[in-house]
Amino acid sequence: VQLQASGGGLVRAGGSLRLSCAAPGLSISAYRMAWFRQAPGKERQFVAVISRHGDSTTAADAVKGRFTISRDLAKNTVYLQMNSLKSEDTAVYYCMGRRGIAYWGKGTLVTVSS
Repeated sequence: VQLQASGGGLVRAGGSLRLSCAAPGLSISAYRMAWFRQAPGKERQFVAVISRHGDSTTAADAVKGRFTISRDLAKNTVYLQMNSLKSEDTAVYYCMGRRGIAYWGKGTLVTVSS
């Protein structure tokens, strides 16, 4: 199973981006889906998660109120809407699907210029 993150790019501080995570090979309705990020020289950190049933979301304090995780079951895709971006949001963003075993995809780079 290989998750496919996309939507990264270069954006100015205060701008917005929407990341997508396609999940061929697994049904996102059966998995807890999450976004993580890793900035240069730092450890990978949790960003946001959506429950298997889609009725609960949690975001890290650093992004709460600015980032929103959501999903589209028809497209089997998870999204991360990122608003009011800051330079400290610059990182490679990864999506993960977990149901016992965790599956990761290749990341997508988000660069926020100040």
